[in-house]
This record gives sequence, C-alpha cells and structure tokens, in this order.
Amino acid sequence: MLDVLQLKHTVNRMPLERVRATVEELQLEGIVTEGKTPFNRVHFNTCFAEIEALLQRAGYHRQLDVVGYQGLAYAMFDPARWDAVDVLRWLKEFVEEARAQPAVR
Repeated sequence: MLDVLQLKHTVNRMPLERVRATVEELQLEGIVTEGKTPFNRVHFNTCFAEIEALLQRAGYHRQLDVVGYQGLAYAMFDPARWDAVDVLRWLKEFVEEARAQPAVR
C-alpha cells in the first residue's frame, strides 16, 4: 500500500484528463460517486486537499465536500447545491439498491 506522501504525490501529478469527467459531473449535477472518479476511500481520507486542488486545476472552482455511508459508498458534492444529510440519504438508497440486485454470474 502506498504511504500518505506517495498517495498525495500521485494525486498532485495526476493528469487533468483523468478528472475531466468528474469535473463535468460536479458542474452538471453537483454530486459524483466514488465509482465515477479516479479516487477511492483512502484518497478521500488522506489527501482531500490535494483532490480539491487538482479539481480546481481542471476547472472546478466551487466548494467541495465528501461524505461516506458506512464505508460502503462515498460521494463528493457541492454543499451550495446539496445538503450533507440529503447526500447521505441518497447514498444509503444507492447502497441498498445495489444489495437488492441479484448477483450476475
């Protein structure tokens, strides 16, 4: 596993093209789930400031926050457009719907 400094370095050196879809989703909807970003729980927990700086370099200049639901799903969102409680409710439904889907073999 990468240590914190390596992880931060990786985010700081990430090409802007890798986050363009994330920026577009944030600008359009104001929310994006972990699965639609190049980031995961470890990124959010250890180098969120670096993620914010990267997204700013890619053209997203609004405030940003992140919430997680029971360690199962994470979402970045614009707190001016979304309330954290609403995002948590949405993530809960997202997780429960995924659990209800039958496993594809």
